[in-house]
Amino acid sequence: MELVRSNYKSPGEAGKRGFEDLECYMLALDVIANAYQLARSIPNEDKYDLAPQIRQSAKSVTSNIAEGYGRYHYLDSLKFYSNARGSLNETLSHFIEARVVGYIDQAYFDQVYALIRQTERALNGYMTYVRKQQAGADLYSNRAAREEQSEYIFSDDGDTLT
Repeated sequence: MELVRSNYKSPGEAGKRGFEDLECYMLALDVIANAYQLARSIPNEDKYDLAPQIRQSAKSVTSNIAEGYGRYHYLDSLKFYSNARGSLNETLSHFIEARVVGYIDQAYFDQVYALIRQTERALNGYMTYVRKQQAGADLYSNRAAREEQSEYIFSDDGDTLT
């Protein structure tokens, strides 16, 4: 197998499209292309196990990046970007499994591994940028809400709880 690249070309104007302009999103599309290539080549014994798992985890990366981009508050966005990073690592785990059981050779695995790590670095870099921007903090604040510690008193008869 050879490393494949996404053939997606946005009809929008570069720099004005939104999440489609993010490097981490574009790289994640390449991860999807390779996940689907692997899924198509998986033998019948794993056709209904590994194949759908790798497709779903790869799609989850781009979905979470897009959803995070659409959120207004930076903490909300970061939650989705963190989910994307988790899904990216899940996808890597599926590629590792495919390598261990012999569905892909070492040379192809090395290329996919490098692509996934490059995607992760780009996503981490974008997350750092978002943290520094703190969009939405002025309107929604950065304060966390939490309850005071509650005190519970139990009676000796076991029936009354206050």
